[in-house]
Amino acid sequence: MYTVINFKTKKALKEAVAAGKAVRIFAPGLGTPVDNGTEFLEGPHYPEPHKWYAQVIMQDGKVVKVK
Repeated sequence: MYTVINFKTKKALKEAVAAGKAVRIFAPGLGTPVDNGTEFLEGPHYPEPHKWYAQVIMQDGKVVKVK
């Protein structure tokens, strides 16, 4: 799964979530991500090689915590 915004680093993702930005995710061709619960992300988007992976907590369709 990916974030809608193509974050180049996990640090940038964490900073956006900490700043209160509405970060949403999607799964291209893989189904629908959960609105509430745990998901796993990777980035940056394909076709670039994935350089970071993250476990996130979703609440009402938005990322609220990054591990």
